[in-house]
Amino acid sequence: MVFGLKIKNIIFILLGSAIFSFGIVHFNMQNNLGEGGFTGITLLLYFLWEWDPAITNIVLNIPVFFIGWKFLGRNTFLYTIIGTFAVSVFLYIFQINPFPTYLQSDMTLAALFAGVFIGIGLGIIFRYGGTTGGVDIIARLVHKYAGWSMGKTMFLFDFIVISTSVFTILELVEGMYTLVAVYIAARVIDFIQEGAYSARGATIISSHSKDIASKINKEMDRGVTVLSGKGSFTGENRDVLYCIVGRNEIVRLKNIINAIDPHAFVAVSSVHDVVGEGFTLDENKNPIDD
Repeated sequence: MVFGLKIKNIIFILLGSAIFSFGIVHFNMQNNLGEGGFTGITLLLYFLWEWDPAITNIVLNIPVFFIGWKFLGRNTFLYTIIGTFAVSVFLYIFQINPFPTYLQSDMTLAALFAGVFIGIGLGIIFRYGGTTGGVDIIARLVHKYAGWSMGKTMFLFDFIVISTSVFTILELVEGMYTLVAVYIAARVIDFIQEGAYSARGATIISSHSKDIASKINKEMDRGVTVLSGKGSFTGENRDVLYCIVGRNEIVRLKNIINAIDPHAFVAVSSVHDVVGEGFTLDENKNPIDD
């Protein structure tokens, strides 16, 4: 712990900042692709007047930090400071001796890689408690004083920045590829935020619920939650089982249910993030990933 911050979080925020900055320098800057948010403003200033993004990133964010620090909370604020300065440092480092990507003739690949690198970088930063400042802080302020949702504010800000880029420096085609990159980045961020590990949640309705629950406990070492349910058509009271298992365990779960009650009703859904015993905690309630 450093000033109450986790070393692991700091390391991953630095890693995310490096990946994000690498994508900006090697795919956005080299191929005339814009971006949303404060990053889009730094790129716009770079394309217009060749202002160094490493410097403008800090200049734009420092006033916002002073305005909105109390809305972030101490740890998030410190992680945000680390992330923002790390992004500027890595932007400076990668600009010293960048290697050419030669993707000007294939803007589809340029947009794809820009979105992937930016998405992975920001996703890691967000997952470990940081932000890159800028629009995130502004969105919190607008939500508090104007009642707008953060998503609405961030979308509007991104739209204004990208539109301005198209009308000033980017060609229409480059603006369209920028939108592709922004969309891909958003999807990658969601994927990393939700977790690459995708579990399955099973809702089971059976007249043999006790036997099914017992076998799942013993053979799969998974917990089962018993809920009270009532059929709207029959009016019968019946236990409803809910169980979360790994994606690779769903066939085994179905086999257990089918062996006890082939007529059981089973609904399986995707669960993108699971926190708790058996997934992030061991049987002693200790974090598995520490």
